[in-house]
Amino acid sequence: MEASCSLRSSKFISPPIRPPHHPLSIASTISISVIRDPNFGSSLRLVRRKNRFSIRVSSSDTLVAGSREVVSKKEEDLGDLKSWMHKNGLPPCKVILKEKPSHNEKHRPIHYVAASEDLQAGDAAFSVPNSLVVTLERVLGNETIAELLTTNKLSELACLALYLMYEKKQGKKSFWLPYIRELDRQRGRGQLAVESPLLWSETELAYLTGSPTKAEILERAEGIKREYNELDTVWFMAGSLFQQYPYDIPTEAFTFEIFKQAFVAVQSCVVHLQKVSLARRFALVPLGPPLLAYSSKCKAMLAAVDDAVQLVVDRPYKAGESIVVWCGPQPNSKLLINYGFVDEDNPYDRLVVEAALNTEDPQYQDKRMVAQRNGKLSVQVFHVHAGREKEAISDMLPYLRLGYVSDTSEMQSVISSLGPICPVSPCMERAVLDQLADYFKARLAGYPATLSEDEAMVTSAQYPLIV
Repeated sequence: MEASCSLRSSKFISPPIRPPHHPLSIASTISISVIRDPNFGSSLRLVRRKNRFSIRVSSSDTLVAGSREVVSKKEEDLGDLKSWMHKNGLPPCKVILKEKPSHNEKHRPIHYVAASEDLQAGDAAFSVPNSLVVTLERVLGNETIAELLTTNKLSELACLALYLMYEKKQGKKSFWLPYIRELDRQRGRGQLAVESPLLWSETELAYLTGSPTKAEILERAEGIKREYNELDTVWFMAGSLFQQYPYDIPTEAFTFEIFKQAFVAVQSCVVHLQKVSLARRFALVPLGPPLLAYSSKCKAMLAAVDDAVQLVVDRPYKAGESIVVWCGPQPNSKLLINYGFVDEDNPYDRLVVEAALNTEDPQYQDKRMVAQRNGKLSVQVFHVHAGREKEAISDMLPYLRLGYVSDTSEMQSVISSLGPICPVSPCMERAVLDQLADYFKARLAGYPATLSEDEAMVTSAQYPLIV
């Protein structure tokens, strides 16, 4: 027992703050790292409030090729998105487009899809024919090329963004102009009128200081940059497609900033269809997001049905109510990055704790065997959900205790036991709990303000609005 305590004092040092992908030492035989999500912690609580009150307003450049908010009367006379869709094959439906004011007076109101009449669960709200849906199969005209591109260096989102950028250059010659104009109107924002943080300035990203979400954003931005550098691949591999565009190759026709805006806008509205070919799995559906609001608890999804994409509602709606769809099982960090919002009641939000057995431990192989026998890996991820913290800690502690076992005879006792039980002394148990608590305190210390300070700031509104 005394040896265990002295070992703790000499080696169980509180870990420094590092990026979440770097394991942080919690003991001589265990490393641990933590990924924080928006519902957990002070700074991201501010982000959640910030999205609620829409502190962040979009930049002046919008969806593709930096369109502006200035709209001529002639463009307005061309009719709205829904009229264009009906003219081109959209059958009668049970939705209308409504609008709500933007938080910035310089920006036009945001459109959203609402019920045109009272709806019951199971009603089909609309059915968009495939002729009005943008997929790689439609864009590239060859499923083999589409699969080759998306399994090599370019994602579906990059290809779709590039297509819309070239279509926008076509102006009134483009069949998709009404849809592109609607996406420009939305300015890459969701229904909370907030952009993805991928488009935030460095000053705005400072709101996320201390959160691993910031590192995720920077990593995603680097990925977009890599895709931009590979855009010319599409031009050369699908040359027949781009013969209709009398413009330069992608990296000469569009700057990286314009491509990033287009990529983020496509990311915010793309629909992931199920049970379809690879070339059709990611689709841009007029009347879909961002005109449809997302909800973590909704079960309604856009689905491929015959030759159309259909939405069947999962709940009753009164005429005029905004219609919502499921955004998938995504934590708030992903919702923030992909769609510019967080969900207060997201059942999929979680704190992610990654623990790893030390490969330099002389008893590493035995501990690895014990961990695998109990359904754990040598590098194990634990999810902590709000309201279920005790359950998560109960699952985590046996694994952490395993890292503290140093005596050979104790290790043999662990190996011979049938469950995830480690014979630890009270002193060693205290070491496990203290080290875990110290780690989380260190993580919280990485935030520039406490939760109470952030709450006070939001309440008093003593911070500059970014417009």
